[in-house]
This record gives sequence, C-alpha cells and structure tokens, in this order.
Amino acid sequence: MTLKRYLCSYCLILCSLVGLASAGTAFAEALTLHSAINKAGRQRMLSQRMAKAYCQAGLGVEVERSRRILDESVALFERQLADLKAFAPTPEIKDTYDRLGQAWIVYKQLLTGSEPNPENAKKIAISSEDVLKLAQQGTVQFERHSGTAAGKLINVAGRQRMLSQRIAKASMFRAWGITSPQMAQELDSAAREFASAQELLTVAPQNTPAIRSELQLAGSQWLFFDEALKQTAGSRAEQLRNIATTSERILQIMDGVTGMYEGMAR
Repeated sequence: MTLKRYLCSYCLILCSLVGLASAGTAFAEALTLHSAINKAGRQRMLSQRMAKAYCQAGLGVEVERSRRILDESVALFERQLADLKAFAPTPEIKDTYDRLGQAWIVYKQLLTGSEPNPENAKKIAISSEDVLKLAQQGTVQFERHSGTAAGKLINVAGRQRMLSQRIAKASMFRAWGITSPQMAQELDSAAREFASAQELLTVAPQNTPAIRSELQLAGSQWLFFDEALKQTAGSRAEQLRNIATTSERILQIMDGVTGMYEGMAR
C-alpha cells in the first residue's frame, strides 16, 4: 500500500476525528481512576495537537480542517480539565491541576487571541511545553495512585497519542522557521520513544486479539508517518499535508487502543 493510496482514505480519517472529539463529551459521567488516567493522558496529547493545528493553519495546511481541530481541541481540553480538577483524589493531584489551570489560561490566550503568526507561534512553542509538563505530571500521579498494571498500560498507550502529535508539531514549527537544537533533539527522542513504547505494548500479556490487531495497524501507519517525515519528492505543501494526515491517523488508532485498555480495567 503506497502513501498515495493511504491518503485516499482522507474522508475516513475526517470521520474518525468526530469520534475523537466525542471522546470527551461524556464529561458528566463519573470518573474512575482508570478513566481519569485516560483523560489525563489525552490532555498531554491535546497540548501538542493544538500547537500543531495552530501552525498548520498559519502555514496554509488544510486551513479549514486545522482550525476546526484547534477549536475542538481547545473546547475538549477545557472540559477535561474541569473534570480532572473535580475528581482529583489527593491534595498533590489537585495542586497539579490547579497549576495546569493557570498554565492553560496563558496557553489558551496565545492559541485563540489572534490570527496565526510566526511571532506568536514562538510563544506557543514554549507554552505548549509548560502545559505538557503538567499534564504529564498529572497522568503519572493518577497512574501511581491506581497502582495497577492496567493503569500502566493506559498511560503508555495514551502517551503514544501525544508522541504522534509532538512529532508532527515539531515538523510544523520547523517548516515555519521556528526551530532550535533542543527541538530537533526532542523530535528524535519522541520518535525513538514511540517505537520503544510500541514494542512494550505489543508484548503485553493483557492484550486481546482486537488490541493486537490495532497495535499492528498502528505499526503500519507509523511507517507511513515516517515516510511522510522523510519525504523529499514533491512539494513542501504536499509533505506537510501528509504529515498532518498520518499523525491524525495514528492518533485515532492509539486513542482506540487506550480506550480498550481502559475498558478491560472496568
């Protein structure tokens, strides 16, 4: 299957985004520790996805779709933040989400306060890392509080969602001329971490046939993603579009896998 053929599934991927957005709409339901790990981990992903979508809109990459992703992600992050703050079972976790709320105020203003532009994107590059750090801290705290093997799997699988967006985000920043040695190092590190975590998940004894099948699919989509990242033929616009599309496809698959692990833990 070629990258070109894969991209023909564009409409299917768009439909999957509706499912991802709806993942946070059931915010009124009572959280459990395992669902909190999933939701907390999704906040990590959104911190990177929002920056990616902002850059895509500024770069002219599928502008309408990128703006929709940004708007939906902002709304989802805010809803989930309220859920997690209300659910926080310890003072330490509550403090983390109080601080995340403060970082979110700054980040949200940068994301929504003006039309995408390179100068603002430089500030977003920093703020997205501040939000990611606290979202990661909260996810780990929830996992430790659960003390279960299932909690670990939910965390690891959920982190793959974030890494797919982190890699794409760094690629978009670089295309906009916003880069640094640290950012290049983080891009390489994220790619290595994704591959390592995927190996860990593949051999997990808790895997069902359905989970194994989805993990195999994620592995094949990773090859498409890597091909898009290294693409030299064609225009830059085509490459960025391929990166945007394949990163969303991996996100969709790994969001489903994370939900499967959560479902096993109920």
